[in-house]
Amino acid sequence: MPHNDVLNRKFLTLEDVQLILAISSSQAYALVRSGDLRAIRVGGRGQWRVEEAELEAYIVRAYEATSVANNQH
Repeated sequence: MPHNDVLNRKFLTLEDVQLILAISSSQAYALVRSGDLRAIRVGGRGQWRVEEAELEAYIVRAYEATSVANNQH
């Protein structure tokens, strides 16, 4: 799926999250399992879906945490 199409959907797969953040699939899964990135399970196989707004909120928190960490050094 083209990158622009991914950004126009409300819910993203973990594969989408992986592509957007340029991380591995195990890193995307770990973000969700740890609770750092809020997600829901859907369907009979319990596939994870991340609301676009939750991904944006995660990114904002990551920037804030990075800023705090950089200011402490």
